[in-house]
Amino acid sequence: MEADQARRSRRRITKSVRFRITALATLVVVVVLVGTGIALVLLQQRALTSAIDDSLRQRAGDLAAVYAAGDVPARLGVGADETFVVIVGRSGVVIAGSENTRGLDTTALPSVEGVATVRVPEVDDDPFRLLTREIDGPAGAGLLHVAGSLDDVRDGSEALGNSLFVAIPFVAALLAALVWWLVGRALQPVESIRTEVAEISGSELHRRVPLPQTGDEIDRLAATMNAMLDRVEEASRRQQQFAADASHELRSPLTRMRSELEVDLAYPSTSDLAATHRSVLEEIDALEDLMGDLLYLARADAARGMLDTVAVDAREIVGREVERLRDATDCTIELDAAVPAWIDAEARSFGRAFGNVLANAVNYAEHRVAVSVRSDHGKVEVAVTDDGPGIPVEAHDRVFERFARLDEARSAEAGGTGLGLAIARDIVERHGGSITIDATYGGGARFVLVLPAST
Repeated sequence: MEADQARRSRRRITKSVRFRITALATLVVVVVLVGTGIALVLLQQRALTSAIDDSLRQRAGDLAAVYAAGDVPARLGVGADETFVVIVGRSGVVIAGSENTRGLDTTALPSVEGVATVRVPEVDDDPFRLLTREIDGPAGAGLLHVAGSLDDVRDGSEALGNSLFVAIPFVAALLAALVWWLVGRALQPVESIRTEVAEISGSELHRRVPLPQTGDEIDRLAATMNAMLDRVEEASRRQQQFAADASHELRSPLTRMRSELEVDLAYPSTSDLAATHRSVLEEIDALEDLMGDLLYLARADAARGMLDTVAVDAREIVGREVERLRDATDCTIELDAAVPAWIDAEARSFGRAFGNVLANAVNYAEHRVAVSVRSDHGKVEVAVTDDGPGIPVEAHDRVFERFARLDEARSAEAGGTGLGLAIARDIVERHGGSITIDATYGGGARFVLVLPAST
């Protein structure tokens, strides 16, 4: 058990952003430091080798001057940093040289001027720097070879390499610790946000994540998270309110039906069964309408934005709804739709939206409802006007809420369940349009539906 917990803990650490950033930063720095170290070693080798070459050139110049004067001895001395010195004639005969060049095969030496790193086992097992120069003197023309030891180059490179071998891991470890600490501090607000969100339950949607107040990406993340929680809380509140309202709307007709049936059962001699049957059927019709509205809203919420639209003439849909309601009411409904008004819509859904608005106007009109359809500047406008009591300006937005209730003349008894206008707004907005109440209209209410014209 402890081993499993240890493995899970290690896996959690290695998969964390903190670990990945630290590992990546450390790897990058190690690569840079190693590359820099190699470059430093190479630069040091080049500098030390260049210094040796300069020393060889100076020594060669001195020997060339001595040879030109004819004072060169048969045995030449070597400096502390020199490996050997030898002067070879054009015939290949050694004219003069250091003690360690006895028996040297001069044919292995370069025959042209220049400086090169060579290895001559007869003199030294280690490689050395060899300068070759043409000289001339009383003894004739020849080649001067001056060899310098590379021990200083090797020792300096080894010393620098050993230092870097110790310094690079130390610097990398120090940097890893620093990055681990800095990333931990930078991500601490994220951990606080995660902890707070993990503790928020469905009954604690009022809680919010802490804001770092740093103005950076984490601060914006926290603000976005709080905005999301605001929306979730509001959606939850609306859902709870919707469930409570729906429960109330369903309970009311059931209570009325139960009361009527209980009265008939309690007083069978005075009951009017036919009247009770008609009343119950009316309540069932109302329940069916309510269940249909609730089912539509549930489906609309689940399939937000999914529409199968075609080009339709809004006049035809409006005309059908007007004729349907004319047969069901004594109110006068006037239609003004002279020109085609094409929109991209689901005909059935748009017909339902317009029908709900028209039914609402008919319910509250005293004598007359006017409907107009206009198409202009890429927009189609459908207006429904009634001569009823009107709607207070402060309630213009609230009437489109689900189960909306007004305390004014448009009461619950006349206005049904309060879902019709909410469904109408949902449908119109899903079609890319809008539905508003004309605040400047007096003497009743004027609903205006605006949708994009079909292209």
